[in-house]
Amino acid sequence: MISIAGRPIGGGHPPYVVAEMSGNHNGSLAQALAIVDAVAASGAHALKLQTYRADTLTVDCDGPAFRIGDGHELWGGEHLYQLYERAHTPWEWHEPIFERAREHGLTAFSSPFDPTAVELLEKLGTPAYKIASSEIVDLPLIRLAASTGKPLIISTGMASAGEIEAAVTAARQAGCAQLAVLSCTASYPASPAESNLRALPLLAALTGEVVGVSDHTPGLGAALAAVALGACLIEKHVTTSRAEGGVDAAFSLEPGELLALVVESERAWQSLGCPVIGPRPSEREGLRFRRSLHVVRDVRAGEPVTPGNVRSIRPAGGLPPEAAAQVMGRRFTRDVAFGTPLTWDLV
Repeated sequence: MISIAGRPIGGGHPPYVVAEMSGNHNGSLAQALAIVDAVAASGAHALKLQTYRADTLTVDCDGPAFRIGDGHELWGGEHLYQLYERAHTPWEWHEPIFERAREHGLTAFSSPFDPTAVELLEKLGTPAYKIASSEIVDLPLIRLAASTGKPLIISTGMASAGEIEAAVTAARQAGCAQLAVLSCTASYPASPAESNLRALPLLAALTGEVVGVSDHTPGLGAALAAVALGACLIEKHVTTSRAEGGVDAAFSLEPGELLALVVESERAWQSLGCPVIGPRPSEREGLRFRRSLHVVRDVRAGEPVTPGNVRSIRPAGGLPPEAAAQVMGRRFTRDVAFGTPLTWDLV
């Protein structure tokens, strides 16, 4: 189990829902704050940002290697530097966004992409750090974030088992005592068919850490399925309206959907229960209304048992329906009133 801002995260607790703003603010601080408000209203547990500048991720070079492939569904052909310029959250916005979250009692943290981002987030008092999938190979960054002593969440999109092990080892050796590892398909949007959620127990066994999912698929299905396979943390991108666009809007949840995720993920967790077979406590009343054999009209001693005077009906209390073949033709030992459960002493 780990804890972020006092909220425990682990198998014994409802899933921790993290709403990722990313670049869906569309370059507007007012829109960013509206997203914070919507996330808080949904009941999600945390808001997450991404802390970078275009210059901290790449350089302004227009060579082929610095462009998104033409076939990309959302960003085909875009120049990396220009995409990051459009999508980044300006550093001067971080303080008002964190402050708005605090006003709502909402936890806010971020993904740093270089040491200057960690420096900024430390000044803001971030309670945790998230390492993005592409940065899982940046072991110096992982060590730096881990050395703050804050809980660390690492996404594993694109990563091999060896890369995951190296990242987890780097975090632990740098002093991280609270670590969560997220299954992720680092495509945008991601196909549910590529989620491979059955690997979640394997990821837990490989790392020995709390596991979750950073989900880029449309809708709620994959995230809810992940809960059944052990996900303790769910991260989804959010927007106020997909129709208004945004770099990640196509695979982001709207406020009503985020609310549904919070509610339904907790229900999914509750439904896991225990590995037992048998009546549940809430079924005790139902047990009273199973079928059993009853006398269905007044009879006299000596009368034979027939389908006309003994039937299998609700409630329980009489002989099981299977006993009907054994009692038919026998005689009643005494007078029996209509509605009496049939027992062996009556025939």
